Amino acid sequence: MSFAENLNLLPETGQLAAIKLTGPDGETGLIENIPGSQGSVRVYAWLLAKYGDLGRMAAAEGLELYAEHVADARAQPGKHPNIDRLLAIVVDGRPWGGSMT
Repeated sequence: MSFAENLNLLPETGQLAAIKLTGPDGETGLIENIPGSQGSVRVYAWLLAKYGDLGRMAAAEGLELYAEHVADARAQPGKHPNIDRLLAIVVDGRPWGGSMT
């Protein structure tokens, strides 16, 4: 399935302003619920609700949800930072925490 098709299966996140992320070394990330990142908010919100954090299993499922965009992220590191983060979690195995605001 495509990213758009996968998004249709996830709950709406219109009520969320952002997702705040914290990495294992104290690094932070913010995914705002604005045009251009609303799909990532839905993916990350779903993963956090299902798994509680963004560990290896959550990251692997997230990459499945991003579908066709994963190949582009691998070919152009930095273009898709929310996918890059999940790719790094799969390799590193150390989970990121997150909260929804």
